[in-house]
Amino acid sequence: MPSHPIAETVASLMPRAKQELSELVAFQSVADWAHFPQSESQAAANWVADALRTEGFQDVALLDTPDGTQSVYGFLPGPADAPTVLLYAHYDVQPPLDDAAWISPAFELTERNGRWYGRGTADCKGGFILHLLALRALKANGGVPVNVKVIVEGSEEQGTGGLQQYATAHPELLAADAVVIGDAGNFRTGLPTVTATLRGMCLLKVKIDTLGGNLHSGMFGGAAPDAMAALIQLLASLRAPDGSTTVDGLASDGVWEGLQYPESDYRSDAKVLDGVELIGEGTIADRLWARPAVTVLAIDSPPLASATPSVHASAGALVSLRVPPGVDTAEAIKLLEAHLVAHTPWKARLELEVVGQGQPFQADTTSPAYASMAQAMKVAYPGQEMQISGMGGSIPLCNTLTELYPDAEMLLIGLSEPEAQIHAVNESVSPEELERLSVTEALFLLNYAESKRA
Repeated sequence: MPSHPIAETVASLMPRAKQELSELVAFQSVADWAHFPQSESQAAANWVADALRTEGFQDVALLDTPDGTQSVYGFLPGPADAPTVLLYAHYDVQPPLDDAAWISPAFELTERNGRWYGRGTADCKGGFILHLLALRALKANGGVPVNVKVIVEGSEEQGTGGLQQYATAHPELLAADAVVIGDAGNFRTGLPTVTATLRGMCLLKVKIDTLGGNLHSGMFGGAAPDAMAALIQLLASLRAPDGSTTVDGLASDGVWEGLQYPESDYRSDAKVLDGVELIGEGTIADRLWARPAVTVLAIDSPPLASATPSVHASAGALVSLRVPPGVDTAEAIKLLEAHLVAHTPWKARLELEVVGQGQPFQADTTSPAYASMAQAMKVAYPGQEMQISGMGGSIPLCNTLTELYPDAEMLLIGLSEPEAQIHAVNESVSPEELERLSVTEALFLLNYAESKRA
């Protein structure tokens, strides 16, 4: 794509970017100390901190956040009276899930069919590399025109809120005129997109107890209350026959007015098997960006290989509820808990524990920074105009920053387009998207600095 000096510089830096992303992906930085070494996350944090120091950042620090993880901070001073822009990414990643299902090792960057595969390539270690590329390109073409703060979170995927709590306790640290969250993605590869809305999220542990211990299913089955069956019945109450989410009292009729998502594209992106129906009703955009969605993330049950003919005394699950802008997550949690209490069968004992939550987010797309971003995207993606979409995922920090800095302009871009398969096996990133978005960010910073001088 080179034709602009910034684009030419970014293109020349791509081999270095691949090497750096390979090094960063190699860290198994899953913020789950029960299953992954904490030392891996600490090593990834140190790698990020060293990269910032190499780029001339000042005040580089590993912030010990209240959830026991570390976020990395750095400040790069710009010209006098220049605006300040905060750049965000996170170095923690989702677990690899099924190692055997990965075509190449999850923590080894592997190039295949023009894409770079590995856990975190798109979500969101690649987002940090994107920031580095943009800043390096600016340095090579006259200098960085703004003050830059970088914050790289260490527990975004766990939803434990450590960075949000730290930022609230240190409100001056992340103060900025504009914030670029590098953890979203284009609606489709090659289509420049900013994300305007995020669904909020809650994670709820559900536990059902019915017996003092497991029982022989032949001797007691038929009258003994089976905790596993009770759990299945309870979880089924969270969906209507068409698959729509049904939490008592929680509205599920929102309508998305912006960019639409053709069903054929969605079926392809989601890899829906031939003949299998989609769930819910309304447009795909309605279902993804304007309505709540419940997902059962895990169930505590014996695997087939070790199953015995038993009536289960206890059973548990982890349930996720996504809620759209306009819905308060705390209120949604109350409704979800009340629903589960009301629908628990056979007067079984029910325990509920909220283990993560975040509010939905809606950006002001009329703010001046969006004009700067639109101009940048038009250059980085010739022949394309900036699109505005929603995203079904959650980035709780967005709401914290909005509350702390209500005048800051918030923009969400990133590498998580549909082909990236984030949170799934065989996650990957398009190097072309990394290149174009790095150009976009660099040009945005130039445009934004100029707009503030005008």
